[in-house]
Amino acid sequence: MRIDLNCDLGESFGPWPMGQDAALMASISSANVACGFHAGDPGAMRTTVTLARAAGVAIGAHPGFPDLVGFGRRELKATPQEVEDLVLYQVAALAGIAGAQGVRLQHVKPHGALYNMACRDRSLADAIARAVAAFDRTLILFGLPASELLAAGVAAGLPVASEVFADRAYEADGSLAGRAKPGSVIHDPAAVVARAVGMVRDHQVVAIDGSVIALDADTICLHGDTSGAADLARAVRAGLESAGIRVGSLDSREFHAD
Repeated sequence: MRIDLNCDLGESFGPWPMGQDAALMASISSANVACGFHAGDPGAMRTTVTLARAAGVAIGAHPGFPDLVGFGRRELKATPQEVEDLVLYQVAALAGIAGAQGVRLQHVKPHGALYNMACRDRSLADAIARAVAAFDRTLILFGLPASELLAAGVAAGLPVASEVFADRAYEADGSLAGRAKPGSVIHDPAAVVARAVGMVRDHQVVAIDGSVIALDADTICLHGDTSGAADLARAVRAGLESAGIRVGSLDSREFHAD
């Protein structure tokens, strides 16, 4: 068994630091780098690419809505064309910064509200897939299992990866529980580790209402802005490896939509 362990990084802005990016690099295999719209700035992008390159961590673009105040977690009204343009802009910006250090992007993972909206809205999902495909058809598009985002990626000829969240609660329909709901973010390290192992080994997770959701997992997400993120990532990786699950990036894997 093998799994990718990804984390949202590069979310500092100017003199305001966010997250534990340097410490997290030792535990993860892929980094989703904020591209300046929901968080981050050119300096943070370059610093994060430098850290990932030194640690041998694969790099992906993490485009979001232009909403620094809301950290990209508020749903904004945007047309599919606007979404296509803002995703293309952000992916190209990070690819340029990475290219200056001799690094190519591995994947694209939309952020926050854009991600959740695209997982259920095919028109937005298609817009994201068009932007990624126009830039580089070898980039892997991340999305929830059985989501419109993965379906759009497949239709656009992109490799896709089913992403699961060990530190987030799920609704019975397989969507992520809204962050305003009590229990939507799981802070107990033992619970997060157990969920991560179960998602990979047993292909399932228990939803917030107690029902069991079947899923396939290519990559597990952890959040860099969570308190104690580096310790949690170390615990998750150790738990996965103790269960006989190897952690590695997605470069040589086969991908599918569920």
